[in-house]
Amino acid sequence: MNNPLNDQTLDQIFRQARTHSAWNGEAVSEVTLRALADLVKMGPTSANCLPARIVFVLSKEAKAKLEPHLMGENRAKTMSAPATAIIGYDPDFHEHLPRLSPHADAKSWFAGNDRLIRDTAFRNSSLQGAYLIVAARALGLDCGPMSGFDNDGVDKAFFEGTNVKSNFLCNIGYGDPAGLFPRSPRFSFEEFCRIE
Repeated sequence: MNNPLNDQTLDQIFRQARTHSAWNGEAVSEVTLRALADLVKMGPTSANCLPARIVFVLSKEAKAKLEPHLMGENRAKTMSAPATAIIGYDPDFHEHLPRLSPHADAKSWFAGNDRLIRDTAFRNSSLQGAYLIVAARALGLDCGPMSGFDNDGVDKAFFEGTNVKSNFLCNIGYGDPAGLFPRSPRFSFEEFCRIE
């Protein structure tokens, strides 16, 4: 478990992976999405709180429900994607902590603390969304994460009757490299890190 991954794997997940906006048309199967979810749930979250709630939008009907809530160019990108993950967060996540974190009375940490609940749910669902991107790439998929949508509209369309709120979207599929432009620059170590 402590062996570094090989360069080919690191290239696939990070160094050569790109944010895709165009897709080759190949479908993403339910089997693949279930394998993806099985990886996402294993990533660490605070007290194993697992607040992310994910809707995989595949059908024409679901895409039609999502389309009016997308902004600008995100509409075409998303409508052409084989799948779109709506990564949401459940502000009632702490109700599940007796089962998910049985070694501590973690539920009591959140009692009456609305700000801690919201911050924990949002932060950890963002982590889980990042795990989704890494896991998708590990499974040979490409991703196009995005903001640029009407959160309230998406919440009403996909999470009505629950307390779940949308965080961000991630298109998933098999990218068409013809739709890529040159990779944008990244910071050097010194520009965003320091060692003390």
